[in-house]
Amino acid sequence: MSRSTVWTPGFWLDIFDELLYDDNQLDYGDVWCLNFNYTQTDEVTKEQRKKGWKVYSHCAYGHFQCGVCRKTWPSARVVLLFRYRLRNGRGTVIMRPFGQACRRCQDGEFYLPGFTQKEVEHALVRLFSKIRKNCYREEEENEDGSSASSTKVWTKPHEKSLCEACRLGICCQEDD
Repeated sequence: MSRSTVWTPGFWLDIFDELLYDDNQLDYGDVWCLNFNYTQTDEVTKEQRKKGWKVYSHCAYGHFQCGVCRKTWPSARVVLLFRYRLRNGRGTVIMRPFGQACRRCQDGEFYLPGFTQKEVEHALVRLFSKIRKNCYREEEENEDGSSASSTKVWTKPHEKSLCEACRLGICCQEDD
């Protein structure tokens, strides 16, 4: 299992499609697509709610690499924000990964995370569970009661000043 420090949208798209169409995660005959928006927030306006938009925030384990000094670091608090809705047989998911800044460089630049396939699958399966609950009225599957991966080991304190999601006040919030 390789770990990546590079943000790769195509990797997410491939696994999204694989879970959707090969594993039938959302087997209701609707067409779902995954898009990316690197500026969206967790706020949903009244108008957006009327149009069916919902938000799910997931805390994942990822790896980062500084674009300046090339230093790499892991983080168990990588925030992934998913906005989704089902309308007229078409499902849309808009995803935003949040970045972290390099402690060494302190250049104020947020670098996007890379993930293992297992972590991407875990995040998307949790998302599909939310979609089944909120769009199809299914009972939500209760894995272990949290959105955190069971393999995580918290070794260092989270540096809020280097976390893009912390600066926006949405870092690893539990919304279950």
